[in-house]
Amino acid sequence: MSHIEALLLGILQGLTEFLPVSSSGHLEIANHLLGINAETNLAFTTAVHAGTVFSTIVVLRREIWGIIKGVVSFKMTPETQLFLRLLVSAVPILIVGLLLKDQVEALFGGSLLVVGLMLILTAILLTVSHYAPQQNKDVSILRALIIGIGQALAVMPGLSRSGTTISTGLMLGVKRENVAKFSFLMVIIPIVGATFLEVLNGDFGSGDNSLPWSVVAVGFFSAFLSGLLACKAMIRLVSRSHMLWFALYCLVVGGAITIYNLIG
Repeated sequence: MSHIEALLLGILQGLTEFLPVSSSGHLEIANHLLGINAETNLAFTTAVHAGTVFSTIVVLRREIWGIIKGVVSFKMTPETQLFLRLLVSAVPILIVGLLLKDQVEALFGGSLLVVGLMLILTAILLTVSHYAPQQNKDVSILRALIIGIGQALAVMPGLSRSGTTISTGLMLGVKRENVAKFSFLMVIIPIVGATFLEVLNGDFGSGDNSLPWSVVAVGFFSAFLSGLLACKAMIRLVSRSHMLWFALYCLVVGGAITIYNLIG
């Protein structure tokens, strides 16, 4: 992998992690077009995911610091309640990761047909949530669990994690700005957990894990900077109800990929 390819993949990861267009789906497309499989290199994969986590922490640093202070106070503050809801939202994807890990991994690296179909489903979810009645509900424990189920389903390549969780929250009547921030906060737990497990189980010195650290660094910083921009932009876009353009994009790209795979 060259520095330019690392830059492109890092930017792609950072943008598509937060924009509702599916990072996994776009990385599958990039792998197909460039003939690169970044997933085979543990150091690079860990770096770009860490980049998106750090961008989330920077953008939502006030909310995260409030959660930390609430938890260490050992009092049931609004921040402590938010932390508990974030934990509840992580339960479904934890179950999927523990029980269906092999089945999920089998979906990656194969035909792009699944990616195309899931991008179309993402477009449908974004459209439905756009026209859902606007309400100002909070993220309750039950709503957090349902949004978490949406996140678990979004392990499918092409089904946008942020698009699914935000759309689910909007259809449940959660306030737009609140659901966007909750969606980005809830991704920290599974990404950090999955990365930690990858580091424990991986071998950085074997196979294709011999990239220069300068390449890995390019991937990290490009994912961090692009994620920083995408996270800020997405919170504003959701608050202003600008989701249909992403739905149209997912529909066009997903439809093109689906047609190509069916007639190819």
